[in-house]
Amino acid sequence: MARYQDGVKIPTSLFEAAAWHYAVKVSCGCGHFAVFDPHGLFWRFHRKGWPDSLVDAKRRLWCKSCRSSLGQKIRPRRLDLVKPYSGPRITLPLPDEREWKRIINRYRG
Repeated sequence: MARYQDGVKIPTSLFEAAAWHYAVKVSCGCGHFAVFDPHGLFWRFHRKGWPDSLVDAKRRLWCKSCRSSLGQKIRPRRLDLVKPYSGPRITLPLPDEREWKRIINRYRG
């Protein structure tokens, strides 16, 4: 469920980030960061059956640069939602339109 800060809705899950068009910025302690398109990231978590809360999502992600240099998965330090974001993003496969509408209707009801 979304929380409110100064009268503005703040997403607490990947679904809410996707529905409200917030990009997901993942930052590592090494200084690297990646920005994900929220729709594809939500769809990946949904297909795998993983919980889509931002806290749970942070536990599933890791830094690709640290993995290649250190040989181990380093979890991100921060997971931020940015809107609007016009820079390059990592785009994962998206759900088809019919499936996306079915998911939205399930959350509305």
